[in-house]
Order: sequence, then structure tokens, then C-alpha cells
Amino acid sequence: MWSGGVLGAVLLVLGLFLLLFDWNLLRGPIGALASARLGREVMLAGDLEARPWSLRPSASINGLSIADPEWAGEGKTLEIERLTVQMELLPLFRGRTILSRLELTRPVARLRRDAEGRATWDFSKPGETSEPVDLPAIRRFIIEGGELSVVDAQRGLRFSGRVDAREVRGGDSGFALTGDGELNDEAFRLRVNGGPLINVNPDEPYPFDADIRAGATRVTAKGALPEPFDLGRFGLDLTAEGPDLARLYGLTGLALPNTPPYRLSGRLLREGQIYRLDDLGGRLGDSDLSGSLRVDVTGDRPFLSADLRSRRLDLDDLATLFGGAPSTGTGETASAPQEAMARRLRAERRLFPDTTLDVRRIRSMDAELTYRADAIEAPNLPLRGAKVRLTLEEGFLDAQEVVFSLPQGAFAGRISLDARPETPITDLDMRLTRARLEQLLPAGEGGVAPLSGDLVGRVKLRGAGASVHRAFANAEGEALLVVPQGEIREAFAELIGINVTRGLGLLLTDDQSRSPVRCAVAHFKGSGGVLRADHIVFDTEPVLGRGEGEIDLGRERIDFRLDGEPKEARLIRLMAPVTVRGPMLAPEVGVEAAGAIAQGGLAAALSVVAAPLAALLPFIDPGLAEDAACGALIADARKAGAPAN
Repeated sequence: MWSGGVLGAVLLVLGLFLLLFDWNLLRGPIGALASARLGREVMLAGDLEARPWSLRPSASINGLSIADPEWAGEGKTLEIERLTVQMELLPLFRGRTILSRLELTRPVARLRRDAEGRATWDFSKPGETSEPVDLPAIRRFIIEGGELSVVDAQRGLRFSGRVDAREVRGGDSGFALTGDGELNDEAFRLRVNGGPLINVNPDEPYPFDADIRAGATRVTAKGALPEPFDLGRFGLDLTAEGPDLARLYGLTGLALPNTPPYRLSGRLLREGQIYRLDDLGGRLGDSDLSGSLRVDVTGDRPFLSADLRSRRLDLDDLATLFGGAPSTGTGETASAPQEAMARRLRAERRLFPDTTLDVRRIRSMDAELTYRADAIEAPNLPLRGAKVRLTLEEGFLDAQEVVFSLPQGAFAGRISLDARPETPITDLDMRLTRARLEQLLPAGEGGVAPLSGDLVGRVKLRGAGASVHRAFANAEGEALLVVPQGEIREAFAELIGINVTRGLGLLLTDDQSRSPVRCAVAHFKGSGGVLRADHIVFDTEPVLGRGEGEIDLGRERIDFRLDGEPKEARLIRLMAPVTVRGPMLAPEVGVEAAGAIAQGGLAAALSVVAAPLAALLPFIDPGLAEDAACGALIADARKAGAPAN
């Protein structure tokens, strides 16, 4: 009896103490504890109220605020006029936290991120990874008169919106986030709506949908959180459409490539710091695209891995990847800016676009991607399929495997872009193997190509520049094309194909017969964006042709001069050199007006062939110099007195 009375007295005194205790005395210690935990100043400016005597104890804080970090100045990241929390005690004994009520009255969140990536909403310590928000289960969640503003210098976003989660007709409640702003100088609108927030079952998925618009870009989503208020996990059906995938950077933080207009959909899943986009499908320009994506944001930079495929690739869609424009004719798909760019390039007769590469974006993420196209639509090229494998790490983009398959042979190699230096550097090393000329050249009269035979080649260039045009304008390296054997129509006009002058007609006949090509070689050395032909040889049965000239990649102009030495005196002699000059996209073929060429003779022509050929051919294949056809040309030249090396 005595001990029970003492216990009752103690509980009575404790109850009176808690009932009469001035909870405001704890504002300072609670604020200091929270400040130490968050690394920010946390203030409780108003009254602190508590109702502990219940199986559902509650507390209210008036005038709660969390300051910005020091780098952001003296503003407030979050201010809440009144915060009320009510907890269920019994679930705590089972190790589970359930809030029976969470009510925020007029909360104001001001979120900022600077150009360096520092964000006011990031409470992680240096070296730690920011974790997604995972709130405990909440049965009744009310937000009244909430405001949200976002200023993100890194992504060019300014947003102002309202947040509410309150009871509406029928006793239900719904979450709503609505607002407007600008994203990269384009109108931005966000609408997010969630299901009822009254009597929320913590064990059932919470449905929501979203509609995001930025200029002509639109993203819609409909899905659910498997556990309400665990924002680190969700699944939703996603559809995105717009004029250019690169414009999604402001929404996703991913440095996606420039593309034609697109419409894509898939199933987006989040598991903590991992995002997956499964069952991706849709259209990108005039090409189809399918596959899957995975993004890991645990590191300093997002890591994107992708496996993509097109059943049919429209080749001109690739132009946008390099800052250019797709075709804009009837039935083609292009955005308004891309159509304007195409008109400008056509008017200037330019091939290489001068769109500046945003190296900051390339440095902002890492990636690993594989892509294949089962078929390619390319009206002027006999491409059958394509395969690409690339990696991006710390600003170095390396396409280790680039393959375009042909009916016979392939055009394959490696292309890299080093965006780490202030001026990006592009390296290209591509080889043409086992190709056939008659499949690459347009057919002439009678549906027969003017030139047939094997074709191999290699181009190896390196250029510095923040656009395709500037990189080519500074390129250095070399290129080599070889026809080890083949045939040519004696009507050379069919080979040239257009604008043949009277002087060129001196060499030609109306005969449709063909002559063997023993070996043809064109070698270029590149410096300062100019590829100079230091060796052009075309050895046919009747004529040994030679040439000189250059390709100016910066000015996008070509200038070639070709002449020939007959092997038999009875053949008509080319009395004036053939010229090919003008813009790369529209050169003109003619005859040099300076008059007859020097009569050096076949022996003189052969004497300058052997040593250069023997040295050049291994650039493509060490065995080419021993090839029966090119080897025979080298042997003939040495018999004519050419040096051995």
C-alpha cells in the first residue's frame, strides 16, 4: 500500500509538472540541437506547445525557420508559420514510426543553387551523398498556403509556385503543386497532383501525376509511391516530347545530345539513388528508338548507362548530334531552329556546322552507351547498318567502336572528344575496308557505275575547336584512299559526270568499253585544316594519271588538277589538265585554260611513283604494297629508274 501510494504521488507530481511546464524554455536547446545536426541556424521564434498526455501525443512549433548556408547569404531556406506533429505511441513499441497528423501552416521554401552546384536544399556534410527524402508514414497530412520558389543558376530555372494538401469536397484531401517560371529563357509550367492525404494507409501505394512544360517540351507522368512519403522510391509511366532532347538538361541534369524532334515513352523507376527507364520506345526525328537507360546519382556526377536500338535509322537525323540540322524536305522532321540552320548552311554552301559545344555539360556527367541500327535510310549511300559503343568519363568522350556496315566491307574506327581542356580536341581514326566502288558511286548511263573495283582507305585527323567546323578548320593528320584493282569506262566523262568541257573531250570517246585499273592512290597530309594531296596516282591500261591539289576544310573548298600520260603513242593525249574546283558541296569540273601540259613522258611519270607508294600503302594495310596490282605499278616504276625507297 505504501509503495503504491508513493508511485501514485510521483506520477501525480510528474503529471502536474508536465502540465504546468513552460515548454518555451526548451526552444533554445531544441534550436541549438537542430542547428548542430543540420549545420544551419534553426530558430523557434514563437511558442512551443506540447500535449504529452495521450496515446497520440502532439506538439506545435510557431515561427520555425532554417537559415541559408553561409555561401548563400542571410536568407531563409525554410520558414513555417506553424508546424503541428502528432505521433502514435503504440507502433513505436513495434519499431515503427507513424505520424497520425502532420500539419504545416503557410510554409515558405526558397531553394537556390549557384553555378558551381552548391544548393541550399543540400544538408549533407562534405564528402557525403545527399539522400532522397524519406518521411515516416503519415495518416493525415495537411499543407495550408504553402509557397515554393526555386532559382537554379546551374540549370537556368526560375520557378514560383503554391503547395497545398488539404481537405476538399467529400472529406478527401489532395496534394497539389502548381507554378510557373522560366527554364533557359522559355516559359516553364509545373503541375503535380496527388491522391487523398486523409486516412492514408502506409502500406498502400500513393498515386500521383505530373505535367511539366518548358517551351515546346512537355513531360507527362502517372504513377505511384510504393510507400507514401518515401520519395526515394517510385514507379511511373512517362512520356516526353519536344524539339530537341538536349533541352531536357534543365529538367534532368543529363547532358543528352542534340536531336531532331522526338516523342518517347517508357517506365521510369527509382530505387534510392538509381533511376531506370525501361521499355523505352518512340520516334526521334524520322528514326525509331527503343531500349533502356539507367542513371546512378550516387557519385559526384550522374552516371548514365544505355542500351539503345533502331530498327530503321534515317541517316540525316545524325546531323543534329554534331550541331547540324536534319534534312528539311517533304516528309522530313525538324524543329524550327533546325530548319533555319539548314537554310543557312544551304545558302552558305557549307557542310560543317559551327554550333558551339557546351563543354560544361559534357563534364557534368559520365556515361556508357551501346547503340545499333538494323537498317539505315541513306538515299546516296549504300549503308546497311550501324553500331556504336562509347564511354564518357570526366569530360573525355570516347567512341571506341564506330561501325557502318556496307553491302561489302565497312567504314569503321574510333572517334574521341576531349572536353577537359579549355578548347576541346577531337581525334578521328576511321578505316574503309573491302568496299566496292560500284556500290558507292552513282550509276551512269545504262545503270552502270563508271568505276568499279575494290576500295580501301583510312583517315586520321586531330583538331582543336569547340564546334565541328572549328575542329576541322584546325585539323592535322592524313588520309589515304586506294583502289588496288578495278575497271573504268573509257568514256571518262561518265566518271566525271557533269560539266565536261570541250578540252576534256579530246581524251574521251563514245565507247562504252572498260579498261582495267591496276592501282589508284590518293594521299593527303593535313595541317592547319588543309588536306594537301602529296600523291595522286591513277594507273589504267591506256593512261597513267597523276594529280595535285588540296581540300580546305576551314573554307570548305577543294582545288584539284589532274593530268595523264598515255602508255601508247596511238592514243589521244590529254592536252590540258582537268580541274575540280569550288565549294565542297558544289565543285565545278573543267579544263585548265593555261594551255598544253609538259610532255614529260611515261618514264618520267613512273619515276616519281615507286618510293611514295611503297611508303604510303602500309598506312592502311602493310600488305597493300605487295598487292599484285599496286605491287606491279611499283615494280614498273622502279624499272623506269625510280629509287627503291
